[in-house]
Amino acid sequence: MKLPIQDRKAAGRALADLLVDHYRDQDVIVLALPRGGVPVAVEVAKALDAPLDVLNIRKLGVPFRPELAMGAIASGGIRVLNPEVIRLAGVDRETLEEVISIESRELERRERLYRGDRARPALTHRCVIIVDDGAATGATMDAAIQAARQLGPARVVLALAVAPPEIVAMLEEDADEVVCLATPAPFFAIAPWYRDFSQVSDDEVRVLLRPETVAA
Repeated sequence: MKLPIQDRKAAGRALADLLVDHYRDQDVIVLALPRGGVPVAVEVAKALDAPLDVLNIRKLGVPFRPELAMGAIASGGIRVLNPEVIRLAGVDRETLEEVISIESRELERRERLYRGDRARPALTHRCVIIVDDGAATGATMDAAIQAARQLGPARVVLALAVAPPEIVAMLEEDADEVVCLATPAPFFAIAPWYRDFSQVSDDEVRVLLRPETVAA
């Protein structure tokens, strides 16, 4: 795909074009990583005529450099850590646990906000397509894969707009398939590869997750 990508909606449509022929008639559920992955996932779910839900994941940022992930946590008690980043950043156990505690509270808040009293979707024997607007370190997506695997899906597919080639290769070791629109190098962050990378608000996520949005 030509870079930069126009916006998340355009990314979703392009990913849908790559997925629709193979997955349109399968028992698929699309899981978005909020918040940025939700507008992308809406377009994928529409094209596949599949249900849409969220998989809440929180990156564990290094305290003095929060954009650098030292791991991630996901709903269901999933914890993925990057020992190399933790070591190089000099993060001790107490600081790590403090970051995990803070992000766990935000994870719980998002679960209540986005899901309300809805039960988590059944993934058993289904094809799960996990969607995000990009991946820089792969920690969030790795946590997402592990969280989904615990619920017994038949297949886990990752759909990403943009990611470094080495991260795509890493994720391919754990996912059944990785579909990525662009793998530019060098790669320092996701935002520069979009023309419009505006923040997605909690209210936008709630609106996009309404069933009528995907059905429209």
